[in-house]
Amino acid sequence: MLGKTGIRSSFLAQGTGFNGYRRSSDHTRLGQEQFTRLLRHSVDRGINFLDMADLYGSHPFVRNALKGLPRDRFVMLTKIWPRKEDWVTPSANAQEEIDRFRTELDTEMIDICLIHCMLNDKWSTDFAGIRDGLSALKQRGVVRALGVSCHDHGALKLAAKDPWVDVIFARINYRGGKDYSCDDSVEEITKTLRLARANGKAVVGMKIFGAGKLTKPEEKDASLKYVIGSNLVDAMTIGMLSTDQVDDTIRRIDQTCKA
Repeated sequence: MLGKTGIRSSFLAQGTGFNGYRRSSDHTRLGQEQFTRLLRHSVDRGINFLDMADLYGSHPFVRNALKGLPRDRFVMLTKIWPRKEDWVTPSANAQEEIDRFRTELDTEMIDICLIHCMLNDKWSTDFAGIRDGLSALKQRGVVRALGVSCHDHGALKLAAKDPWVDVIFARINYRGGKDYSCDDSVEEITKTLRLARANGKAVVGMKIFGAGKLTKPEEKDASLKYVIGSNLVDAMTIGMLSTDQVDDTIRRIDQTCKA
């Protein structure tokens, strides 16, 4: 169960945005055929939580990969990029983005939508229009749960206590620090995530393997043992790029949970 959202998902989410930028990622660069093979394999292994974003360009790939499967089998999470870039001009209130996302995904409802990549503790005011727009969409049932993905400890601290937030994407692994794509030391991030969960936020861990830097088997196991054993997350997302990586990650999570 993801916090107080009422949404139940697999503990592991299939990420679709490794090295994502400008509506492209290592996942979409696989091409549709290989992407479909990867996603269908993840689904067959019990993963029903799909981690997407406009930044990754993964919506149409997911739509095509899931053709013929019931929508209610899946938890769809996506993210709005809030800053103007050469590839995107955000709307004032998220309505335009969510309408486009629903078309790209061929779905009437999106389970979770996050404001993507919060970089400081002023995001609640800087992106107030997006927040308000998403709140209105949630009231209409177009989106079930709202939140932010955090790339800054100040942003994470605010998310941990902000009543608007249902779901937080947080960077966490057993090494901590910027060298391993975390926003502070292990000890400090742990304090904040414990507060977030105590406040009923659904915490989804990301960068569990340090954005691809923790590649040794013992490093992966140590990170999973820390994150799962410390009860820091409701779920975790990992950008697995092959069926072998899916199988290996599931095996390691299962072993960690049984230990």
